[in-house]
Amino acid sequence: MRIAAISDIHGNLQALDAVLADIARCGVDVIVNLGDIVSGGLQPSATAARLMALDFPTIAGNHERQLLGDLARMGKSDRYAREQLLPQQLEWIAALPASLRLTEDVLLVHGTPGSDLVYFLDTVTPQGSRAATPDEVLQRAGTADAALILCGHTHMPRQVELPDGRLIVNPGSVGLPAYDDDHVYPHVMENGTPHARYAIVERDARGRWSAQFHAVEYDWEEAAQLALANGRPDWAVPLRTGRVQPGRGV
Repeated sequence: MRIAAISDIHGNLQALDAVLADIARCGVDVIVNLGDIVSGGLQPSATAARLMALDFPTIAGNHERQLLGDLARMGKSDRYAREQLLPQQLEWIAALPASLRLTEDVLLVHGTPGSDLVYFLDTVTPQGSRAATPDEVLQRAGTADAALILCGHTHMPRQVELPDGRLIVNPGSVGLPAYDDDHVYPHVMENGTPHARYAIVERDARGRWSAQFHAVEYDWEEAAQLALANGRPDWAVPLRTGRVQPGRGV
């Protein structure tokens, strides 16, 4: 079984289309979407329309939950998406589950099995962010009884195999290669290049899962120009470089 995992598209339709074309060349059995689909300053409605038509197994991220809340309390990215989305697109988002059992041994989550805000494979400290330790990952995995857990949220492509054999994979972000945040402590998450990212996970004849990470070129300058045109100059540097400029944020 071959699964393509995509996550954190953030309304970047150009990056999404490039990733979908690359996946088609690779060949997989199913594509799954791990949330944070439309929020941002790019093309939320067109991105939702594309994914609704494709009907992939999809879960909600924290931004899907947030953009359905009180408009007056939303950040810029969620507010822009909420104002652009059509009623049927909002209904689609509202119906998305927070997690999904794809098969008996494959679990889809956005953050961790217990939270859409907690980082699974990264840890935030007063000194910034770092890769999580195996013990931290084991604690966050808890009793989730899946051989493969696919997660998103951090935008960082990572995998950790636990001592009990469970594999946790974050495919990275399709649409936003860097951001800063102040949840828990101020920190940045940076891939260092502007590529769109996804992963293919595969189960072998012995039932063991493995992951391959993919970085895809697309016209990120055009995406940066669209962000500028939509009043989000704070997105231009991350889209162009995979690095953060001060005061950006998701």
